[in-house]
Amino acid sequence: MASGGSSDAEAELRRGFKALAVTRPDPAAAVYEVRLSRPAQRNALSPDSFAEIPRAMALLDRVPAARAVVLSAAGPHFCAGIELGGPGNPLTAPFGRGADPAAAAEGLRRAILGMQAALTAVELCRKPVIAAVHGACVGGGVDLVAACDIRYCSKDATFVLKEVDMAIVADLGALQRLPRIVGYGNAADLALTGRRITAAEAKEMGLVSRVFDSKQELDAGVAKIAKEISEKSANAVMGTKAVLLRSRDITVEQGLEHVATWNSGMLRSNDLVEAIKAFMEKRKPVFSKL
Repeated sequence: MASGGSSDAEAELRRGFKALAVTRPDPAAAVYEVRLSRPAQRNALSPDSFAEIPRAMALLDRVPAARAVVLSAAGPHFCAGIELGGPGNPLTAPFGRGADPAAAAEGLRRAILGMQAALTAVELCRKPVIAAVHGACVGGGVDLVAACDIRYCSKDATFVLKEVDMAIVADLGALQRLPRIVGYGNAADLALTGRRITAAEAKEMGLVSRVFDSKQELDAGVAKIAKEISEKSANAVMGTKAVLLRSRDITVEQGLEHVATWNSGMLRSNDLVEAIKAFMEKRKPVFSKL
């Protein structure tokens, strides 16, 4: 019989989400799917997304019927990164312009740390989280899948860290996690050039474990893998994940703290405003000279 806590978590999951869809596609499998569900916005990460991802992961952590979690996306693309210009976006909020600069910087720093924590919730979920990526995976989308335990993609998938082209430093975890996944050189290549890589190159550098020929095959293949994992000992699976994470270099938190402090000042630059305007106007940005 489920405990009161797990029953409450299951009931909370059924109440639904705005930016996500959380379902159990196969009642016979102990696998839940967390699907980014803003296809009209190419699943760009909104304030709702940052609020709901940790909520979903915390609830699934408590549900015994969730032995594995698949992170997927609706529509033609996985994730277009952080939503630019939307209401409530902490990157474009004024943070007391005209007020004390230190107070404004601290407000922005807290916002960055909050977004970091939202994606770190994927890593902190004791259940294995498997990313199924198709189409474009941009910026914050790469941060998100880097926090997953295993990554698969379809042949049409592409990956790009665009922050350097937006005059900012990627600050939601990619710079801390990618070097441990693909190696320092590959991570530096992606982060400093902002170039787009194909599914084949992502597989070659170890960003994904396998490439499927189509989204349909990706969905079926990942569901099969997740089901196989879910059928193993829950204690062994959760213990393996916990030990893998603990055995990793333990300076991830220090790196996140550093980039949050760095960007609390740097994100207030005119270059960010120009980059966003150029993005919206579909033109090449003209940045200030140092």
